[in-house]
Amino acid sequence: QVQLVESGGGLVQVGGSLRLSCTTSGSIFSASVMAWYRQAPGKQRELVATFRTGGSIEYGDFVKGRFTMSSDNAKNTVFLHMNSLKPEDTAVYYCNARHKLWVLHPQYDFWGQGTQVTVSS
Repeated sequence: QVQLVESGGGLVQVGGSLRLSCTTSGSIFSASVMAWYRQAPGKQRELVATFRTGGSIEYGDFVKGRFTMSSDNAKNTVFLHMNSLKPEDTAVYYCNARHKLWVLHPQYDFWGQGTQVTVSS
């Protein structure tokens, strides 16, 4: 069973910072595109950041330079560094691993359990 283990969420004040982590197995990490999504209450899940071909990173429009996605390939881990947090960043943040075979096998789209981020004003 594929597992994506997230950590690092919590309660932070406006303007504060958090770092989220997501670790998975080496076989999944090396064969997947890793991404972060978030879902606020009553809203659709939206992309926060994802690696793209060639190593570039795409960010959601709302990020505006506040978040940085990075990885430690030796530890099969991706990070989401979040700065200048706002109340509207309050959401459950999910790690996603979309396997390279996903187009042929839609079930190869793996999700973590989610970690709550709450930004208080």
